Amino acid sequence: MFENEVQTRCAICGTGILLGLVLVLAHLPIILLIGPVIILFLGIIADPEETHAVWYGMLNTLGIFDLSALTDIERLTYAEKRHYFWFGEVGMAAILAGVFAVPLGIFMAGRTEISLAFIGAAVLFLPLFLFLPKLIQQAMKTDTDAAIEAFGKNEQVKKVFWTLFISMAGLVLTQVLDPATAQQIVGMIMGMGV
Repeated sequence: MFENEVQTRCAICGTGILLGLVLVLAHLPIILLIGPVIILFLGIIADPEETHAVWYGMLNTLGIFDLSALTDIERLTYAEKRHYFWFGEVGMAAILAGVFAVPLGIFMAGRTEISLAFIGAAVLFLPLFLFLPKLIQQAMKTDTDAAIEAFGKNEQVKKVFWTLFISMAGLVLTQVLDPATAQQIVGMIMGMGV
């Protein structure tokens, strides 16, 4: 797929459109359309090397990226696209954490109010976001040092983690001080309005 640029762009754009349709037809919150829009944007704007770098970042998070398979020219090319590599890592880490956090949030929403369910899911999401990829890489015995040497350390994970952590701490504080305001904030985030 990655050898033909038009085919690659069509596959990426098709994935974004299909995911967007699934989210709309499932009547999920409109905020979730950010993911398909990003995928569609990557399909239209990104050149193949950037798409490869995102893909390799995703594979690296799963522990199945082999840096030794790349030629020296490819390594230099992808090292220049490190932000796309990091985007792939952060995106896959978020997907992995969401696989566990979202069902927990849905389960808790049936038993408690929505703001507590959202906060509980977010509290589970944060450690999974950080440590699940590391556990997978360790289990797969990947050479993370080689990837760090080629692409540098991913500072995006720290930025995303601290942004989410501060946001969740603010929501927890709001829930403790004024539960009605926390309910409104979570309603706005989830697209339910209040």
